[in-house]
Amino acid sequence: MIELRHVHFAYDTQPVLRDVSFLVDDSEAVVIMGPSGSGKSTILRLILGLDCPREGEILVDHKDVGRLGRGPLREIRKKIGMVFQDGALFDSLTVGENVGYYLIEHTKLKWDEIERRARAMLGFVGLEADEVIDKLPDQLSGGMRRRVAIGRALLSTEPQIMLYDEPTTGLDPYATHNIINLINKLHRERSISSIVVTHQIADAFAVAKRFIVIYRGEVAFDGSLEELRECRDERVEDFLAPFRASMKGVFERKFVDGAAPE
Repeated sequence: MIELRHVHFAYDTQPVLRDVSFLVDDSEAVVIMGPSGSGKSTILRLILGLDCPREGEILVDHKDVGRLGRGPLREIRKKIGMVFQDGALFDSLTVGENVGYYLIEHTKLKWDEIERRARAMLGFVGLEADEVIDKLPDQLSGGMRRRVAIGRALLSTEPQIMLYDEPTTGLDPYATHNIINLINKLHRERSISSIVVTHQIADAFAVAKRFIVIYRGEVAFDGSLEELRECRDERVEDFLAPFRASMKGVFERKFVDGAAPE
C-alpha cells in the first residue's frame, strides 16, 4: 500500500532524510519512532504529498505521489486519513461540523443526512453524540479532540490508510488507553493500513507488531518486537537507553483486548 524507495529530503541545505526505504503492506500496522527531529513527521508529509523528496520515490497504491498532478494527487489523498498531533480541528466549527466537514464542502447532501452520519461516526469513535455534537473543540478534553479528529478523517474519505502523528502525546493515561484501543479497533474492524509516528515507547508496543526506528534521518531498524529486543545497533541503543527502566517487562508483555494487531 505504501513504499518509500531511497528517499532523500532536506529543508534548504539541512538534510532531514537520507536514503529511507521501507514498505507498508495492505492492512499492516507499523510504528515509526525515533528521537525528536529525526524526520518521523516529515515521512507522513511526504506520503501525503505535502512535500516532495529531493531524491527517491514515494508510492501510495503503486502511484508515485511526488510526480502526480493536482487532480491525481487529490484522488490518492482520498485514500488517506491523517490525524495530526493536536487534532487540527477547526476552532470556529462545532464537533458535528468538524466531523462532517468534507461532506459539507464536497457533496450536495443535506445537513440532516450529514448530521446523521456524523452522529454515527461519533458513536464509532466512542463519543456520545448528544453530549458533544454542538460543542466547540476548545470545550473538549485533549483525548476527545483526538477522537473527533479520527472521526473526521474516517467520514471524509473512508480511507484505506490512516496516518497518526503523535496521537497520544500530552494525554493522560485514561485518554491514551482510549486512543490506542480506537487505533487498534480501526485496524481490526476495517483492515486499514496504518502508520503511527510516536516517541511514546509503551504506546508504540501497544499499536503494532512492526517497528521502524528513524535516527538522524536514516532507518536504523525495521523489524519485529523480538528483533528489536535483540538489536545491538548503537543508534537503536542510544534511542532506547532513556526508556530502559520504564520498559522493564514490556518486551514480554501479553497483549489483550484492544492490543496491537498482527
